[in-house]
Amino acid sequence: MKKYQNFSLLTITILGIVLLFSSTPNGFAQNEKNKIRISADFVNVQDKEQFINIKAIARIDKQTVEVSNAEFDIFQVINDEETEIGKTITSANGTSKFIIKDFNSLQADSSGTYNLSIVFSGNDAYKKASKDLSFKKAEILAEMVTRDSVNYVTAKLIDRSTDSVLTELPLNVQVQRLFRPLKIGEDFYTTDENGQIEVAVEDGIPGIDGNLILEVVLKENDDYGTVKALVHAPIGKVVVSESTFEQRTMWSPRGKTPIFLLFLTFSFIIIVWGLFVYLIRNLFKIVKS
Repeated sequence: MKKYQNFSLLTITILGIVLLFSSTPNGFAQNEKNKIRISADFVNVQDKEQFINIKAIARIDKQTVEVSNAEFDIFQVINDEETEIGKTITSANGTSKFIIKDFNSLQADSSGTYNLSIVFSGNDAYKKASKDLSFKKAEILAEMVTRDSVNYVTAKLIDRSTDSVLTELPLNVQVQRLFRPLKIGEDFYTTDENGQIEVAVEDGIPGIDGNLILEVVLKENDDYGTVKALVHAPIGKVVVSESTFEQRTMWSPRGKTPIFLLFLTFSFIIIVWGLFVYLIRNLFKIVKS
């Protein structure tokens, strides 16, 4: 009898351990989900597009990893009511560019602030999470002027919710490039009491057909996000194309091999095969004789 009682006690203990592990987050039946972290920045490229740069990361095993294929719902929040304006999915490096197709359809609150909510509903690996994004609309009025044969970029920063100038804010002036912009002058220029800056553009900056695209940028501001104004200026140094792609050079494609190299190569081939033919012919003569 005591033997059966011990057996029953052992069975109950094993069942208890199994139930304990299956009911805990770190048990065998269920793994703990990771927490996702969301960062977002509003970008306004004037007269071109407005979008939100989203990045999703997580901390797993004491390492920061980028969360790919995470789907986000974007909502506009007005008086505590949410209206969906679109969806986006992160790429392999955990980033996504959500383009606001009709920015004029967004509504600001009484203070001129736009309020958005970026929501991740969760999946098998990550918990649900959200990020609130608020920003006001700012505008940069930029143009190119020439005085005493010197070219200048002038810019004025305005808060469009109040139509007032924004002072003591840093603006970057740079030349648009394919991979990384080329900064002009100092790292940044602070707007004066009129919300303006004026920056001299040095001569000799190369550009295709002499055309430059200058950028005046308010970068990642807490209230206005990133605002960028583009100025097209035909003041660059004309870039002369030195491409030899269509010429017969040593580094050209196979179809553009230099003539002398083709002649030399085929000459060697003919000479080598000619020697083979000559030797084989003489061998046949020796055999017959």
